Amino acid sequence: MPPYISAFQAAYIGIEVLIALVSVPGNVLVIWAVKVNQALRDATFYFIVSLAVADVAVGALVIPLAILINIGPQTYFHTCLMVACPVLILTQSSILALLAIAVDRYLRVKIPLRYKTVVTQRRAAVAIAGCWILSLVVGLTPMFGWNNLSEIEQAWAANGSVGEPVIKCEFEKVISMEYMVYFNFFVWVLPPLLLMVLIYLEVFYLIRKQLNKKVSASSGDPQKYYGKELKIAKSLALILFLFALSWLPLHILNCITLFCPTCQKPSILIYIAIFLTHGNSAMNPIVYAFRIHKFRVTFLKIWNDYFRCQPKPTIDDDLPEEKADD
Repeated sequence: MPPYISAFQAAYIGIEVLIALVSVPGNVLVIWAVKVNQALRDATFYFIVSLAVADVAVGALVIPLAILINIGPQTYFHTCLMVACPVLILTQSSILALLAIAVDRYLRVKIPLRYKTVVTQRRAAVAIAGCWILSLVVGLTPMFGWNNLSEIEQAWAANGSVGEPVIKCEFEKVISMEYMVYFNFFVWVLPPLLLMVLIYLEVFYLIRKQLNKKVSASSGDPQKYYGKELKIAKSLALILFLFALSWLPLHILNCITLFCPTCQKPSILIYIAIFLTHGNSAMNPIVYAFRIHKFRVTFLKIWNDYFRCQPKPTIDDDLPEEKADD
């Protein structure tokens, strides 16, 4: 007999499905835009594609698995553990992609003349591959033993049962809070976020410093270059801010679970924190559309060419300098 689904669970499932229906097409559109527009093919946008791939996976994989966990099926311990690990992998991939984007923007303003020789497509691809490999290692660490199996086995044996424990699949039942707080949050989430804040502060400082300089007639147009960089940096810093705003509440709740086991956490706060983490995957395409001109133009071209059947002239690979709305 299928499990009973309460009205509250039905509402939860409905919101999750809505998030997925926004996240998957939106981020597929981001990937599509980079594919069709040559002007978007540089290191920054490759890292944005990596971030979009992770967000597509959140909508297509993590959200369905979260709905499954919410229903609470009876599964073997390691089956439940495999269901819980993808969100850890994809979260870490997003953080490392955001860090790579921040470093890329720093190099653009720190060494503008040597940037294209330092940050090549090959090096960007290696960096992206390294981010995903590291994300797999961090996210799959619970599968290697840092989990709650020993506690579950003790309770399983105490009931006179044998074999691998069968449990009601819940995230906190299989994932160790020590892993989530000490390793995941304190090592792989919080330090990269703080480092990115410092990097963007330095980026804004360097740009303001250059914009305040007097420009000689023979120096080209550095004001235009750094003005463009400032606008893009603001947009990407907004992406970082939204990511931190979306993920920190859930990690704070994890800290409360670990350090104050007797503290009561209202269910509504837990659900809001979960919605924020999943909803973050749908936010980035909206930011790109409103803040980054090249994306906005390409999104409109894709819409006209493939959905309205009103093709416009091919996007010029040499679009004017990047624009972003303040």
